Order: sequence, then C-alpha cells, then structure tokens
Amino acid sequence: MVKALLIVDVQNDFTEGGALGVTGGDSVAEGITRHLETHAGDYSAVIASRDWHDRDSDNGGHFSATPDFVDSWPVHCVAETEGAEYDPLLSTEAITHEVRKGQGRPDYSAFQGATDTGSSLGELLQHLSVNELDIVGIATDHCVRASTLDALSMGVEVRVLTDLVAGVGAESSAAALSEVEAAGASIM
Repeated sequence: MVKALLIVDVQNDFTEGGALGVTGGDSVAEGITRHLETHAGDYSAVIASRDWHDRDSDNGGHFSATPDFVDSWPVHCVAETEGAEYDPLLSTEAITHEVRKGQGRPDYSAFQGATDTGSSLGELLQHLSVNELDIVGIATDHCVRASTLDALSMGVEVRVLTDLVAGVGAESSAAALSEVEAAGASIM
C-alpha cells in the first residue's frame, strides 16, 4: 500500500482572522505541523491544496457582494494575495506537491484542481501509485468533504483525521463526517 497525506486549504483566509476564517483553523495548522514532525516518513507524498481564485472575476459566481454562504461567498483566497498563502502555523517543509483549485470557477474538491504541470490530483495519485490517503484541513463541511468523496470515487482508501480538521459549523461538519463515513471513509 502506498499512502499519501492530503492537506486541504490550510490558508490564511480560512483560519482565524481570514475572510472566511473558521474557529480552530490555526489549531489545525499547528496540529498538522506536529503530525508531520512525527509522521512525515509514513507518507510517500504530502500534497497540499489551495484555493487560488482569479482576481478580476466572480469565479463562476463563487464570489458575491451578497453571498448566501452555500453557493456564493465573500471574496477569499485570491491568487498571489496574503489570504491565499498557507497559514504561517503550517510548516510547508514536508509538502512534496501542490494543487491549486478554483481558478475562475467554484471548485470545492482538491480533485478539481491542478498541479503546476497541469496534472489533476487524480492523475498525480495514479502516477505516484497512491492507494491510501489521509485527509486533513479546512473546512470539514465543504472542501474536506468534497475531496474525500472524490478520493473514494477513485477507489482510494481514505482516512479523515478528525483532530486535524475544522469546519464552518458543528452540525454541518458532523453531517459531512457521517456522509463520508457512509461512503466508505474511515473516521479517525
């Protein structure tokens, strides 16, 4: 079995003080850093996704001046801005690959993004022969959920490390974890 770690969207705009900061975001960043200090060797790859939205676009209706917080959101994670950078409490030393998503469209899953060479996350996992994936990051009820469901649909074994995720809401996060568990993910 070849295992990788997927770090979903641990960015300034999704942690405390950001445009869409979630409670516990900084703790997740610190926790992932500690996890990598002791477990980086357990993974053949450490992949990080980032929202990387276009500056001069509503990104397919993803940005709105009157967001509904379901399908539309305030401006966040605009490419090349401080909000799109990794949270400073997340050590990026162990990251081997990066996937950027939401470039002009409303992506939620890391599998909708691409590497700098244009490969999708699915193609990258196949190239690396990854068949086990630990998933951590932000937000449990949105991008972690979507990324987990897409990984499962590819036949990858998935574990969501619940002490290393943070969500927008307690109820919606619990529902997301129940949904991905029912779809076949292990909740750790």
